[in-house]
Amino acid sequence: MSNRLFQRIVHQMRESIDRVLGVVDETATVIACSDLTKIGETFEYMMLGMGDASDVFVRDNYTFKPFGSVAKPEYAVFVEGTDEVAAQFCNILSISFASIKQYYDEKYDRCNFIKNVILDNILPGDIYIKARELHFNIDASRVVLLIRIVSANDISAFDVIQNLFPDKQKDFVFNINESDIVLVKEIKSGIDSKDLEKLARSIVDTLGSEFYTKVIIGIGTSVVGVKDLAKSFKESQVALEVGKVFDTDKSIVSYDNLGIARLIYQLPTTLCEMFLREVFKKGSIESLDHETLFTIQKFFENNLNVSETSRKLFVHRNTLVYRLEKIRKLTGLDLREFDHAIIFKVALMVKKYLTSNPVKY
Repeated sequence: MSNRLFQRIVHQMRESIDRVLGVVDETATVIACSDLTKIGETFEYMMLGMGDASDVFVRDNYTFKPFGSVAKPEYAVFVEGTDEVAAQFCNILSISFASIKQYYDEKYDRCNFIKNVILDNILPGDIYIKARELHFNIDASRVVLLIRIVSANDISAFDVIQNLFPDKQKDFVFNINESDIVLVKEIKSGIDSKDLEKLARSIVDTLGSEFYTKVIIGIGTSVVGVKDLAKSFKESQVALEVGKVFDTDKSIVSYDNLGIARLIYQLPTTLCEMFLREVFKKGSIESLDHETLFTIQKFFENNLNVSETSRKLFVHRNTLVYRLEKIRKLTGLDLREFDHAIIFKVALMVKKYLTSNPVKY
């Protein structure tokens, strides 16, 4: 918020209010005042976070009223005197300043502009006009990371992430709901997806090890310009949802690495049900017990190698062959054949997808 804007309003108000009035920031430093000699002074032993953010309070023969964020007020208006009239002036001025601040943020704040872009709250034709007004670098490469809080304590994950990325000219952090935090990160052109995953890993590790906050992160694709940030954001949402279905153990899911899971996620459920009916004999997939499914999983993980899989499972090679033959008789698919293995793998993923009933964006 521009101090000059506050000062201009205070200057206009001083003729109507025959008292010293002004605005202090969160450090209790005077940033605008009708008495210009007081600008830069600090009220001692005062914090804006004291008591209820909506309370009027008195310090050093001045009446104060905080405004800004309800959770953590950023400013307070003050009026000379401790009487009822001073309190009334403070209440009226705080409403006026808060409204002006909101208008200023919506018009000039870059973070708010980015938030409107990714949430599609701004017309495409207005994006570049607004970007020019804000002197926003429209040629930079950026990526959207969606950070979802799974479990937390009293520490604010939002504040931690903001401190990790303090450059407010290049990186933007904001909440979209109680559990989801968005990080729009400026990156070097052509950066590798592995580097983005390392960045996400540093966030997960910092929140987890130092602040006991568990998060999962969805990473969209890197984009050039501003308009496609909404696309990167939607990709990060899809990455989280697909990861919740197919990669439940992962704390970082990149849209670039979703593979066939992305394709399955986009299929209509009716088509998926039809596919399962065609692939499996009636009830054949339901007849596979937990041990058999675990064997299949290990067989896939070891690239359909019978010897390697039997070694990892600590079973005789003939035992594994017997299990694979049993699967063939039940389902009609021989997992030792590459084409059959692909069909079975996809079918298992489709079934998992249908069971999860995920939310689509």
